[in-house]
Amino acid sequence: MKKRAYITDLDGTLLRSDQTLSPYTRDVISNALEQDVVVTFATARGYISAQSVVSDIPWKYPVILYNGALIYDGLNQNVMDGYWLERDISNEIIDVGRKFGITPFYFSLDVDHRERVLHETLRREGEISFYDSRPHDPRFLEVKNLNCPPDYRTLALTYIGLHEELEPIRQEVTALYGDVIHAHMMPDYYIRNHYFLEFSHTKANKRDGLRLWSSHMGIDLENTVVFGDHINDVGLFDAGGTRIAVRNAHERILQLADHIIDSNELDGVAHYIQQQMELSGKNTTISTLGGQL
Repeated sequence: MKKRAYITDLDGTLLRSDQTLSPYTRDVISNALEQDVVVTFATARGYISAQSVVSDIPWKYPVILYNGALIYDGLNQNVMDGYWLERDISNEIIDVGRKFGITPFYFSLDVDHRERVLHETLRREGEISFYDSRPHDPRFLEVKNLNCPPDYRTLALTYIGLHEELEPIRQEVTALYGDVIHAHMMPDYYIRNHYFLEFSHTKANKRDGLRLWSSHMGIDLENTVVFGDHINDVGLFDAGGTRIAVRNAHERILQLADHIIDSNELDGVAHYIQQQMELSGKNTTISTLGGQL
């Protein structure tokens, strides 16, 4: 029998609004893993950030990180594959933001394949709130003058601010590199009135990330079941087999969905997975994708 993979977003989909897993969701997915069900996640978050909110689950399969930029084997602490933004383009994107008085968080892999987040001194509300929400995160390093080091690989350049602050940066960078980058802007789930503006490799999106993950896992895309809630999950729905939206999802995701389930606050994803396990037994295969850097 061909394996099926259940693939869900984290923030706004699997996680509750306070960035936690319910005991029920934790137990359902942990039980699935014990029964040799493939459970993984792909998220806008990095691995350390994701583990800070989902480490209660004993994940053991490769995950998709940084919105598709990185395929990572967390069990063996191994970078499997990914899409890196060119160094010259990375530095030009930093320079564009600097013209408008804003510098981004520079998400990257260093020469030893470790996650790094370089940034200049944080003075703006959104940046400080984002940093403070990740206490003791070893990825973060303040630098005097932000640029892309020659031996680093760029995963994402992320600006945080008000929409009217970020839109001019988005427009200028898109005009310069629109055909070779992936640009994505979405509301921040946790910082009032603030947005994330992320630039990455053109294939660093959930569509291509899922395709790359599927290739490594040997699981056909048509045998995937995907869960999502926001615009950055459109690519996930494009590539996935069966598309499922939580009830709190963005209208566009609801329109694309084959099925609509309970919200993230009501354990919609876990209830669906549990139902499928009861129908299919331990031959069911699960996988999870999700949320914030």
